[in-house]
Amino acid sequence: MKKDTPKYVVSSIVALGGFLFGYDIGIMSSIQEMDSFNKYFNYPDSLAIGVIVSSLTIGCFVGSLLSAPLADRYSRKLTIVLGALVCTTGSAITYASINRAMLISGRFINGVSIGFLSSVVPMYQSETSPSANRGRMVSLQQWAITWGIFIAFGIDYGCSYIPSTRQFRLPLGLQIVPGIVLLCAMAFMPFSPRWLVANDHVSDARQVLGRLRAYGHASAPEVAEELRLIHQTI
Repeated sequence: MKKDTPKYVVSSIVALGGFLFGYDIGIMSSIQEMDSFNKYFNYPDSLAIGVIVSSLTIGCFVGSLLSAPLADRYSRKLTIVLGALVCTTGSAITYASINRAMLISGRFINGVSIGFLSSVVPMYQSETSPSANRGRMVSLQQWAITWGIFIAFGIDYGCSYIPSTRQFRLPLGLQIVPGIVLLCAMAFMPFSPRWLVANDHVSDARQVLGRLRAYGHASAPEVAEELRLIHQTI
């Protein structure tokens, strides 16, 4: 395994948070034009459509306000886990929606999760990456957002030919899949070394940096140097 592999793996996996963001942005643009969607929800007017669509943004606002204190107190890693769990819950609600209120509630819950993930994922990526590659690692978040939008459009197009309520339910429900993948994958991701140092877990931070920078050798010189730099900036 190459020395750079761990940081790319970690940053790529958590970038699923960006993918979920992009998917949520793109998915409703086509769904709101689907015949089955409009018929099932009693042909919502422009105001109702505006509320359904904007409920995600309102949730994002709430989630972004909560993300920083949660990330500082409970760690970046566990906040991402919470975001993935909330996203999965919100997606299940939107998939099972039987009325507009349930759909709006699910969208709002998804928005809260996106507020968590869009704030904390770049933070986690930057803190688990060496300074020389930090910009490249954080840019994976934006790259994943773009792919999420693109795939959402593709799924909407493919599902538009389904002659039933699955036409809109399937695109909404498929978001559960990357949410569960991110939730499970985070069990194998390290805590942020910066958060560990800030919370007096220096020994754990050394072990994490050893895994990320030096093939697991916590006593490597580069690990000691990065620990010193982290101490200086906290």
